[in-house]
Amino acid sequence: MTDRHHLLVHGGTFAAVGDGGDISGVRGGSSPDGLFVRDARHLSRWQLTVDGAVPEALTPVADGDMARCVLVPRGGRQEPPAHTLFREQAVGDGSFVESLKVTSNRPVPTTVRLAVTADADFTDQFELRSDYRTYAKIGATRSRQVLEDGVEFAYQRGEWRSCTTVTAEPAPDGVEETGTGARRMVWTLDLEPHGTAELALRVMARPHGDKRARRVPRSPSALNDQLIALEGEYVQGVSFPTGWPELAAACARGLSDLASLQVPATGPDGEELRVPAAGAPWFLTLLGRDALLTSLFALPYRPQLAAATLPALAATQATDVGPESVSQPGKIVHEVRHGELAHFGQVPYGRYYGSVDATPLFLVLLGAYVEQTGDTTLARRLEPNARAAIGWMLDHGGLTSRGYLVYRADQGGLANQNWKDSPGAICGADGTRASGPVMAAGAQGYAYDALRRTAQLARTVWEDETYAALLEQAASDLRDRFQRDFWMREHSFPALALDGEGRQVDALASDAGHLLWSGLLDKEYGELVGRRLLAPDFFSGWGVRTLASGQAAYHPLSYHRGSVWPHDNALITLGLARYGLHDEARTVAHALVDAATATGHRLPEVLAGYGRDTHPEPVPYPHACVRESRSAAAPLALLTAVGGA
Repeated sequence: MTDRHHLLVHGGTFAAVGDGGDISGVRGGSSPDGLFVRDARHLSRWQLTVDGAVPEALTPVADGDMARCVLVPRGGRQEPPAHTLFREQAVGDGSFVESLKVTSNRPVPTTVRLAVTADADFTDQFELRSDYRTYAKIGATRSRQVLEDGVEFAYQRGEWRSCTTVTAEPAPDGVEETGTGARRMVWTLDLEPHGTAELALRVMARPHGDKRARRVPRSPSALNDQLIALEGEYVQGVSFPTGWPELAAACARGLSDLASLQVPATGPDGEELRVPAAGAPWFLTLLGRDALLTSLFALPYRPQLAAATLPALAATQATDVGPESVSQPGKIVHEVRHGELAHFGQVPYGRYYGSVDATPLFLVLLGAYVEQTGDTTLARRLEPNARAAIGWMLDHGGLTSRGYLVYRADQGGLANQNWKDSPGAICGADGTRASGPVMAAGAQGYAYDALRRTAQLARTVWEDETYAALLEQAASDLRDRFQRDFWMREHSFPALALDGEGRQVDALASDAGHLLWSGLLDKEYGELVGRRLLAPDFFSGWGVRTLASGQAAYHPLSYHRGSVWPHDNALITLGLARYGLHDEARTVAHALVDAATATGHRLPEVLAGYGRDTHPEPVPYPHACVRESRSAAAPLALLTAVGGA
């Protein structure tokens, strides 16, 4: 990462630590700094000092599931370090564990004074975003209580209460005030000649409402073993391509990341589920669109992701109209948050429905799950939810009244509510933003596929031939309308969207590839689009750009107007294969695998759009999620599309 934070992720918990394992609590940058559980920072400072000074990293923390580093006191060539510190850290479910070993390098007895300064500010993640918004917290109080073996930090605001408990073995010799609210735990250690002493520190976070009885393992290695076992379960049984080891490595890395990105959720009957979070650090929570696409990519290999995601989203499906949350009956949730600001309604994301495409994707995944597994139990159980989702598409979604799925900018939330959800993402070739209600092209493809797949469920599982025929006719009509209204004859390419007046938003964008994945285009049109996406202005060599270069709107470091997204390219690759463009599909797949190989076999959320011809290594996007579930699952989609070719 550009600001040298290293992420440790395990379920709904993550820690961002520096090269030496410290947490500074500094705001700003592309990554939040601290230990986070359920959207709140439960450690805002964690700083080691030796004899009153911060040691330097001899071997800094490297990327991995456990943070390991080697530290020494600062000094010069003439005075070798008096001792060496070996630091290991890992995260678990609501916990952070550190093992600290200090070894004397002197042939005589010596004394060393170690201290760990800790604090927990319980800041909501939304307060740490780069927009620097401030939120009133009337009546909020923080407290600190010294324990026999550590210290406990607590936060209360009305009924909201959170705490963080820090304990150590051996217990600290003392706990000192610092004048800042932080507390300093200190140890005076007597070391034999070349002797060693060890400390074990454990942090337990208890977010508001968490009443589970949990035990924190004593060592980082024990926590890491748990995560390795979970990762092994995800990888086990998947047949990787033997003739393409780089793709095999990317698939294995992706499955391991998916194992660490599973977060708790609840089903319609209160059952406990684990679903793929969107990504760390900013989106370690359930996002409807992200979880659905991740589950679709992984479906042939890990259908249990879909089996958990579908009921979790059914349980949060909207049942009424809510202007602040953009909810409407039948709509599938976009984002679920558990933090303080969401709890008190200061941000709309507790359950936020600002997505035009999560609802059709829910239906696509349900139909695909039955097709892939042959298991109709889930489709029978979720029949009312599926019919409600269809009802939303036809009614509030706009299919009946406008002929297309439509969204309107949400003043308190998202301006754009398709997958390209940054403010200027839906624009013309000159960069002019679409005005009025927007009909995004990709969402129409998802709607078409959703209608067709749900018609199949109605016919074969629900035994409702009349409903099936109605949905098939709606799909056919949508396809005819789309090719009439969206197709730009001068470009032989579909428009990115239609604006509120029905005018074509004429940027040449990668969303056209999603139409191949959903099968919305006739074969002739689909082949034209597929080949166009491989032209040099679209294809960077690392993947298809979100916006073709050469347009005024293009920028290689824009979030959605010229960057390269792995999940976007995975959908494009599946679409190319669907239309028989297998050479083109292999070209995109090889580009993505090469990008993954250059970055430790892990695909980030997004890459910059710079071309491979001038930049022989992929250029990172500065604010990308390091671990992102759609990108983690993207190699599996490539494997589905092209096999081991």
